[in-house]
Amino acid sequence: MTALRTVTVDGSPVHVLESGTGPAVLMLHGSGPGTTGSGAWATTAQALGASWRLVAPDQAGFGRTPIPAGSRGGLRLWTEQAAGLMDALGIEHYAVVGHSMGGAVALALAAARPQQVTRVVAVSTMGAPGAPLSADLDAVWAAPAGPIGARDMLSRLVLDQALVTDSAVEARATAMRAGEAAFASLFPPPRARWADELTLSAQTLAAVRAPVLLVHGTEDGVTPLETTAQPLLDHLADVRLHVFGRCGHVPAIEHPQEFRQLLSCFLHPDRGH
Repeated sequence: MTALRTVTVDGSPVHVLESGTGPAVLMLHGSGPGTTGSGAWATTAQALGASWRLVAPDQAGFGRTPIPAGSRGGLRLWTEQAAGLMDALGIEHYAVVGHSMGGAVALALAAARPQQVTRVVAVSTMGAPGAPLSADLDAVWAAPAGPIGARDMLSRLVLDQALVTDSAVEARATAMRAGEAAFASLFPPPRARWADELTLSAQTLAAVRAPVLLVHGTEDGVTPLETTAQPLLDHLADVRLHVFGRCGHVPAIEHPQEFRQLLSCFLHPDRGH
């Protein structure tokens, strides 16, 4: 069963997609305009089936989750809100899967909550010390709301351009328009500072005790493998890296079956198939 609902976290509403029962997995989306928890993870949630309790929120400033009064968003807010959401749901132990920006949040959360976070999957992740803002990520953050911006953004996210269908462009353009005002406040130019803000310190990464799986595509231009995933191997105590060939920034969409199997095997090795 899949349900959408709103949970109050520290006095602010958080919109959440929930599905299944069993071991809990918090799923954190990336930072592209128009991104939502359900939009990023609904297909993966369906593929994983009902034997996991999946929690996929719209993070603050995205979808139906507003930025709390007095805040402008950012890594600290997203991390604290993710932890607060799981507390509000009464979930004591959970794995975290994060994509791009969500990967940085997942790692920060694992460092902050070592007793709660059991495993981390960081997909096409941000957060590596010294990682520069790529030209593709700069363009994604700058994409204007509407079909032209949506098509340009989606074309940068995936290697196989056949995935950039008219229906996908239309859906993303609609989502971009709906979230335009909130998103404009998150990553205004100059945007390199926001990539820096999502960088995790060596001290934070050293505090991650949970096993970490890094998942990346060889052709990822948004968060290039060499500057984002590979440097993390030197900072994390228990880490492994899985690289998809012929894959851009979104392995969950570009290699859905292999990604689902990889996720299942890592999150629960005894029941991964």
